[in-house]
Amino acid sequence: MRQLFLLAAIICFGMAIIKFYAARSAPGAPAPKRVSGGYLTLTAEEAKARLDEAEDIVLLDVRTQEEFEEGHIPGAICLPNEDISADLPLPFGKDTEILVYCRSGRRSAEAAEKLAGMGYANVADFGGIIDWPYETTTD
Repeated sequence: MRQLFLLAAIICFGMAIIKFYAARSAPGAPAPKRVSGGYLTLTAEEAKARLDEAEDIVLLDVRTQEEFEEGHIPGAICLPNEDISADLPLPFGKDTEILVYCRSGRRSAEAAEKLAGMGYANVADFGGIIDWPYETTTD
C-alpha cells in the first residue's frame, strides 16, 4: 500500500511539473535562445511582452542619433553601437534587464555581445526596428 501511495505521489508531482512548464511557454512559440556571446535573442513579440510586464527594463536603440530621431520605440535610449565600450561607464547596474535593437539586427547583436562581455548579465537582442510591428515615435 505504501509503494502504491509513493507511486501515485511521484506521478502527481511529475504531472504538476509538466503543467507548470507548459503554462510558462506559449504554444508553438520558440523559447528565447542564449547565444554563445552570453545574451538572449528574442522576437519582437517577446520583447514587447517583456516591456509590457516590467517597468525597470532598459531599452537600448544602438543606431545613430540621426536614425533614432527619424523614429524609435517609445521609451528607448539612444546609445550608438560604436559608443559602447568597456571604457564607457553606463548609468545602470550589471543585473539590469537590457533589451537591445537597431535597424536590422546586425548592430544590436554586436552591442549585446559587447554588453555581455562587459559583465551585463541580463541582455537580450530582439533584432531590428524594421521587424517591430508596434508603435514607434519621433518624440
